[in-house]
Amino acid sequence: MKKSTDHPKQLQKCLTGIKGFDEITEGGLPKNRTTLVSGGAGSGKTLLGLDFLINGAIKFKEPGVFMSFEETQEELYTDVASLNLDLQGLVSQRKILIEHVLLERKDVHEIDFNLEGLFVRLEHAIDSIGAKRVVLDSIESIFAGITDVGILRLEIKRLFRWLKEKQVTAIVTGEPLQETFTRHGLEQYISDCIILLDNRVKEQIAIRRIRIVKYRGSKHGTNEYPFVIDKEGLSVIPITSAGLDQPGTTHKVSTGIPSLDKMFRGVKSGFAKGSTVLASGTAGTGKTSLAAAFAVASCKRGERCLFLSYEESAGQLVQNMSSINIHFEPMIKKGLLKIVSTRPTFFGLEMHLLDLYKLIAEFKPNTVVIDPLTSLIGEGDQREIRSMITRMIDLLKSNGITSFFTSLVSSAAQNDTSGEIGVSSLIDTWIVVRELEEDLSKKRIRGLFIVKSRGTGHDSDVHKLILSDDGIKLVPMDDKSIAVANEKNKIGKNVSEGQKLIKQDKGE
Repeated sequence: MKKSTDHPKQLQKCLTGIKGFDEITEGGLPKNRTTLVSGGAGSGKTLLGLDFLINGAIKFKEPGVFMSFEETQEELYTDVASLNLDLQGLVSQRKILIEHVLLERKDVHEIDFNLEGLFVRLEHAIDSIGAKRVVLDSIESIFAGITDVGILRLEIKRLFRWLKEKQVTAIVTGEPLQETFTRHGLEQYISDCIILLDNRVKEQIAIRRIRIVKYRGSKHGTNEYPFVIDKEGLSVIPITSAGLDQPGTTHKVSTGIPSLDKMFRGVKSGFAKGSTVLASGTAGTGKTSLAAAFAVASCKRGERCLFLSYEESAGQLVQNMSSINIHFEPMIKKGLLKIVSTRPTFFGLEMHLLDLYKLIAEFKPNTVVIDPLTSLIGEGDQREIRSMITRMIDLLKSNGITSFFTSLVSSAAQNDTSGEIGVSSLIDTWIVVRELEEDLSKKRIRGLFIVKSRGTGHDSDVHKLILSDDGIKLVPMDDKSIAVANEKNKIGKNVSEGQKLIKQDKGE
């Protein structure tokens, strides 16, 4: 007898169109099934439901019904007025239908409670526009006042079964209690998928998180993922591994400083195209100047450069860099250079990362400068910072963008090469700039050396970094130069110390 080779049907999924969410669920919500979205006040449950319907109507040609038991149609319009979500327009085109059901105390009779009236109204709404998606907001309002657990269980099962028979992909919102995802605690057992939203405040910074608690018949991301709400709606930013899939390249790009290019050995000198570069050092050692030279060199090749400044305004950067013969204005006028200045404290890490996603999508840069990366330290704990920077580097590498980061080291730091925020293992080229003294404390100078450059031979000696009206140049150190106070014996050991730091960062 011939054995059947048929495989069981895989679970069909319904794309939500929400950035990042379809990635962590590996395709969206379970199609023609019910998903429970649980979260406290202000966590984004209603917006997730509206986003799901709006994306369905616009991107996937699937009409939807939003049945609200708490907010009227006008109140919902007001809620999304500040967002770029054309809810009112889609309702007028009958691509989305909003049903507001007002339940009063006199309407709830526990003894003979049933959902027939709700089913009739919901069925009419679904059939009138051919809806494929349904959102019920919220389930607590439907069963408010019902204390009989037996009736509750029967009617909740009946509601979920009815939605499945109507062949619609449904979202039902609920509010969690201490040990359950809804007040009744029954919906979580019969839902095919459970999504938990959380809005917490840590050290005066609000952080939103999303977690897939349960997903029948499908694997999914199980971690907590940060998400943000901005003018485009809800966006989830998961950690991906796209950057690890990028092929190597032999192409090189200039550092913008000919004498620094020569420190990288090979047929072509400079940074590897699509790599990540970190310049770390104390204040005033020339990190921003190195970044500016790289940005202008990129523009002179006809490439677009995005310059994110967390400490100086665009006007200050233009003025300050002109003093060392680095001119931003012509590149800005040509549309090759875009400077975006933002205070890190304006919003959290996730919003900074989301803004970078959007800027890259809009401007399509070939190179990106972030000055300084350390400004983000105060916006989260060490683990969150590392996670955010990992995702940032991953985003840049996956788009083939050559990125240049600067990192500020405290002058009181125990070791002045420690400003890489624990991410030196993720960096391809690491440059350290430091303050030195020449002629036995008579003159202060700047020194530069390359700690590492993956796949590229390089000069690891300390060079004198000179900033002048003519620009930037590097010259070999003379024998009389010494390190800043109490650093006399460290000049020849800088490279080995840098390598030691890398090993510490990797946990070796």
